[in-house]
Amino acid sequence: MKYLFTLACCLWAIAAQAQNGAAALRKLQMAEFAISRFYVDPVDEDKLVEEAIIKMLAQLDPHSTYSNAEEVKKMNEPLQGNFEGIGVQFQMMEDTLLVVQPVSNGPSEKAGILAGDRIVAVNDSAIAGVKMETEEIMKRLRGPKGSKVNLTIIRRGVKDPLLFTVKRDKIPIFSLDAAYMIQPKAKIGYIRVNRFGATTGDEFKKALKELQKQGMKDLILDLQGNGGGYLNAAQELANEFLEQKELIVYTEGRAAKRSDLVANGNGEFRKGRLVVLVDEYTASASEIVSGAVQDWDRGVIVGRRSFGKGLVQRPIDLPDGSMIRLTIARYYTPAGRCIQKPYDSKTDYNRDLIERFNHGELMNADSIHFPDSLKVQTKKLKRTVYGGGGIMPDYFVPIDTTLYTDYHRNLVAKGAVINFTMKYIEQHRNELKGKYKKFESFNEKFTIDDTMLATLREIGEKAGVKFNEEQYTTSLPLIKTQLKALIARDIWDMSEYFQVMNTTNESVQKALEILSSGEYEKKLK
Repeated sequence: MKYLFTLACCLWAIAAQAQNGAAALRKLQMAEFAISRFYVDPVDEDKLVEEAIIKMLAQLDPHSTYSNAEEVKKMNEPLQGNFEGIGVQFQMMEDTLLVVQPVSNGPSEKAGILAGDRIVAVNDSAIAGVKMETEEIMKRLRGPKGSKVNLTIIRRGVKDPLLFTVKRDKIPIFSLDAAYMIQPKAKIGYIRVNRFGATTGDEFKKALKELQKQGMKDLILDLQGNGGGYLNAAQELANEFLEQKELIVYTEGRAAKRSDLVANGNGEFRKGRLVVLVDEYTASASEIVSGAVQDWDRGVIVGRRSFGKGLVQRPIDLPDGSMIRLTIARYYTPAGRCIQKPYDSKTDYNRDLIERFNHGELMNADSIHFPDSLKVQTKKLKRTVYGGGGIMPDYFVPIDTTLYTDYHRNLVAKGAVINFTMKYIEQHRNELKGKYKKFESFNEKFTIDDTMLATLREIGEKAGVKFNEEQYTTSLPLIKTQLKALIARDIWDMSEYFQVMNTTNESVQKALEILSSGEYEKKLK
């Protein structure tokens, strides 16, 4: 009898909720009907509905959002792992599209387009010297797989313009920026993941296998600046490190019952030492991987407290191709920490990083205080870790402000650094490729000399960046490293860029110190 009474109460509650929902929906429909039929002036009904959806979602949380059909397409491309186009990395320089690198084995490379070529026209429509927006140029270059586009090219050393017909194809978007042996003698490898997309798991496994062939025993996994992506990609990556049936993450919400994701135990890096790098821009799927590694004492986390994005969105496709991403649950680490940082309608969620900077959290670990109520014990070694939003690193690395000056920031912001690199590469590409057959030789012997620096300062002056000798001297080591890294990127690829830049990355250097000093074993003994 008691069971029947409880069941009746539940059915009554469901019916009442449905009735209330129907009443609210009727109210909304009546308002839209009245406005569209009786308002004094004509109205755009589609726009009204879009604005109403946006306003409703804004009342909920920072990550429940609406995207129109065009935004949905653009948003999905980086995570799906490909788009359709001609396959070039390019940089706008003086109103001209300069080809930095054609994608390896892509449509442009097959057609004969080379690094350093300038695309001046697309299908007889000039794109050079007309101050066309980059997005408009990309629209002209992209198109359905199999379609053709005519490109007019200016090539250094060739008097007349060249005409190429390129057949568009699927162009891969990679999740890994770099994978290399950062300390071959110590058998330490380094992999940097920039997003969690459809191909991330396969890319990581391939890179891991290649590094292991080169003798890698320990790994630095760089998730700095990684804003997340697909949950299943995070699961695939965590699988590589955890044992069978170890919990990776669980989700739970009002209407979504608890759901656990566990490791399958088939990972290829379950034994070696592991250091994961995070910073204030590490979010979502990156925090799932970091939290699982920390909670199972599988490795150590180095850097600064991560962003704190732990809300689960369910995509709801609408008939016109638009989409609602509705928050339905929260992410929790294996030890029960909620990844999502606090938010409410009275605080500006997007200003949180600025507040953290102003409070000194990014510069000094002593400025970070957590109440005892947020203490949690790790699963194996019972170490104390903290909840409260984001993943707090085991080793804090302050943000490096010593080399950054307004002069350097203005050189970057006004495009002087990129313009110098592009011009230098254009003039010396063949010379550099002939002199440095391999990156290792370039990295060891190539230096940024005074003539190059004088040219950079001159480009800066022309761009409106007034020379400041004191600030220039302060930032000089960073400027030299940045220029060398950009030149390496344009001759080779992103992996070589990070091999140069990582020599000045404090978190990377801290990871190497932890692995070489015995500190790793002390933390996880």
